[in-house]
Amino acid sequence: MIKDEVKTLVEGRNFATISTLLPGGHIQAHVVWVDCDEDHIVINTEVELRKFKNVQADPRVTVTIWDRKNPYFFAEVRGRVVQIVTGPEARANINALAQKYLDADYPDELIQSERVILKIAPDSQIVFARGMHDIRR
Repeated sequence: MIKDEVKTLVEGRNFATISTLLPGGHIQAHVVWVDCDEDHIVINTEVELRKFKNVQADPRVTVTIWDRKNPYFFAEVRGRVVQIVTGPEARANINALAQKYLDADYPDELIQSERVILKIAPDSQIVFARGMHDIRR
């Protein structure tokens, strides 16, 4: 189940970073749009992109979502990609995300390969809520 504080971040126009493991063991991080359902963090990507190939080889990921108005309010979700969805559902999801972030459908000309939804089951969810007033020296 996704924590309420994480849902609050996901439901806003907040960006996320997904970190995956490259074949050589290094970490790759990408800024992405983010969504969720009751049990999963949802990321939409394309089958030809490196992050998708990475999760096919190793499904472990970390997703960090931060509040665009207060980046000291953020959540880190560590988990595994447990489901991959393609086809019309993935295309509809990228349009829904584009509506959320851009107020428009996702442009067809930007799609280079098949869209895919990554459903991530959390193993841990940590929420950090700090403001600049909390940082004192």
